[in-house]
Amino acid sequence: MRILHEPLTSLDGTEAELECYLLDNFPEIDADRRRPCIVVVPGGGYLECSPREMEPIAVRMLGYGFQACVLHYSTAPSRFPTALHELAAAVAMVRAHADDWHVDPHAVMVAGFSAGGHLAADLGAEWNGALLASFGFDAECIRPDGLMLGYPVISAGEYAHRPSFERLLGDRAGEQAVRDAVSIELRVTAAFPPTFLFHTMTDATVPVANSLLLVDALRRVGVSVEAHLFPTGRHGVSLGTRESMYADGTGVEECVQVWPDLFRDWMGRLSGTRSAHR
Repeated sequence: MRILHEPLTSLDGTEAELECYLLDNFPEIDADRRRPCIVVVPGGGYLECSPREMEPIAVRMLGYGFQACVLHYSTAPSRFPTALHELAAAVAMVRAHADDWHVDPHAVMVAGFSAGGHLAADLGAEWNGALLASFGFDAECIRPDGLMLGYPVISAGEYAHRPSFERLLGDRAGEQAVRDAVSIELRVTAAFPPTFLFHTMTDATVPVANSLLLVDALRRVGVSVEAHLFPTGRHGVSLGTRESMYADGTGVEECVQVWPDLFRDWMGRLSGTRSAHR
């Protein structure tokens, strides 16, 4: 296995990096194997990137035979669209290195958690839009083939996690039009990627209504979505295991621990659907 640290150019000069965990190929197994790649986008309220949603997630994805890359993106005081630009660049980088990194360029997924879920969903809404095109990105190079969203920040409206949007937007957070522009449920189109998501009903930080609003928006435009709502679990539950628990011992939730296997199975079905339409 190789671990690479690939720098990304930020709009505001801050440091960003794509940390890549890459399984090798061997003649005894399959020298030409192409693997799905999961670009992991940790949460942290646009204040930081949470380690609990970095390496533990990447290692689990490797266990399924996926390549995994963790995006260390710019947070406050960086403002929108700096992190979105970095995520687009990360997806483009994975596709550009598909041969060397043994990646299937038609199976580049983005997995975002909490505020990282907002960032992932923002790319899902914006990959073919004017904003990223204005930075010179080719839409097909930055298009996620699917999204995995864990307890995502979605709406800047009634159910908003307001600190995330205040950090993302700065002194423009009070402007309705600006909030609407980053409220994902208002920007869903039929071009939004197929989506897998999970949330807990007892999330007291990012209300489950965020995920429900997105599910309804995706349903309305005919985008495939699989959603799992778990009865218990605090915000930031990650894997729900001791490996990803908080320092105070909370965050171990048995009911949540099934989501990675459910995601793996969803990936298998999605891969079959893509193959049928090629």
